[in-house]
Amino acid sequence: MISFLLDVQDLADTRFAISPLREVMGSLRTLRAPALFPLHTEWRRSVLARLDPADARLLAALVGETLALPDFLTPRPTAYAPTIEDQLAVVHATPEEVVRRDLYAAHAPRPLPVELRAPVPELLEELCELLLRYWRLAILPHWARMRLVLEADITHRAGQLATGGARLLFSDLHRNLSWRDGELRVGQMIGRHRIDGAGRGLRLVPSLFAHKPAPPVGADEAPMLAYPSRGAATLWEPAPDPDASALTALLGAPRTTVLRLLAEPLSTVELARRLGVTPSAVSQHLQVLHATGLVSRARDGRHVLYRRSALGDQLAAGA
Repeated sequence: MISFLLDVQDLADTRFAISPLREVMGSLRTLRAPALFPLHTEWRRSVLARLDPADARLLAALVGETLALPDFLTPRPTAYAPTIEDQLAVVHATPEEVVRRDLYAAHAPRPLPVELRAPVPELLEELCELLLRYWRLAILPHWARMRLVLEADITHRAGQLATGGARLLFSDLHRNLSWRDGELRVGQMIGRHRIDGAGRGLRLVPSLFAHKPAPPVGADEAPMLAYPSRGAATLWEPAPDPDASALTALLGAPRTTVLRLLAEPLSTVELARRLGVTPSAVSQHLQVLHATGLVSRARDGRHVLYRRSALGDQLAAGA
């Protein structure tokens, strides 16, 4: 069991954060142990099909036999949502002795994989470049949707903290967690140590690639806990089929009709003729559609021609 000793000041400084690098590293566990992450099966297959074999070998070497990750590759976020570049800059600045310590700790009691035995400066350079490449290939294409799920989890947890305090928050994070007398205990862990908050506060990091709570491996690290995010099952749900009535509900029937007619450039008078209404009525709809960026306009002699914009094309096609 690993536990965090949290005093009043630590609880007051408990913060949530979104960590792109934590998702990168957590996803490597998915590549290594797919049975633990059945929700990500199709994503895993797609990534492995595109991943360079040399990159795949080095990435696999970063995950210990027990699925432990080197602490220096999962730095505690100092902001709510740091960029991957910010976090890799922290990794790049890790002292040599810390890099070696964390690599050996993640693989103990087994020897260090041969892929990780290069001199630390060269290894750090290679790892930062590799993890950025992997981020762009495997995570970035899905990051907007991933972040939405993670932020929804944080909103839910923040509500629990506000209404029920730390006890309610920790009791609902995961069944392996328990809170008692100022100590947050993480069960089902190989490690056996306590981490003293010492006024540093606790960082709680939801993860879509965590199957159970994951504290730092080392006892000297600042308190941080990655935990399974709510909503992970919705991440890969297919988008719903377009609803033809949705555009009408959004814009109203007259403006929807005008937008659909503007697949070709038309004047106000021509639109009015086709719709059987007055030009002034059409002009009112065109003003709204133009102001919202759904149609563009250009003068052709004495007439102003209107046509759907790229945004209007997308909206009309979706409906």
